[in-house]
Amino acid sequence: MQPRFVGRLGLADAVTVGNAMLGFLAAFVATTNAPLAARIVLLAAVADGLDGVVARKRGGTPAGPYLDSLADVASFGVAPAMLIASRAADAWTLADRPLLYALGLLLPAVYVAMAVTRLGLYTAYDSDASKTKGTPSTLAATILSAGVLAGFVGPLLLVALSGVLAGLMVTQITYPDLHPQDAIVMGVVQGLAILLRGRPGEVFAFALLFLALAYLTLGPRFYWTG
Repeated sequence: MQPRFVGRLGLADAVTVGNAMLGFLAAFVATTNAPLAARIVLLAAVADGLDGVVARKRGGTPAGPYLDSLADVASFGVAPAMLIASRAADAWTLADRPLLYALGLLLPAVYVAMAVTRLGLYTAYDSDASKTKGTPSTLAATILSAGVLAGFVGPLLLVALSGVLAGLMVTQITYPDLHPQDAIVMGVVQGLAILLRGRPGEVFAFALLFLALAYLTLGPRFYWTG
């Protein structure tokens, strides 16, 4: 007997499932190698953009939006939260810094909860729109991962940032979709941040962080949507 998905899922769905696999790998690696985990999350973000391109070129399936949100929970909800919680656990102990240790676990957990909520709302109400309410989970995960790779964002700032992004994911703030040319620029910078090591990698990670934060703060009001 052939698997049930044969004939029901398309190439875009395969890319989406690959995104989910990357999310698991990033979460697993986060406890031992934070920079590698951050790179895997950024690679998952590339896959997340690619599945949309493939769906537009080759056509999607009814299961596509649901698979996309489920994969995003793994890659842009659980994996970044594990990355932040692991950095916090490395920096603080329950015996020495109980409050910071607790926040280092609690805020990433809230981040996961808000990512799940946001993705559920997106699938139900925004998946076919050119705008979406709340900070995209992909953008939030990109900011956190780029912050890790940039090398100067410490555990306390990362934990605080995860809390801020958790709240922003469920706001009424409207974000327009990126134009193709802007998405390409972001993708190139993201790819170089993934591939390069040492100082060059940190430079492109900082550039990615700058671009992502600019879109986070300025995109809802000033991004050209005409």
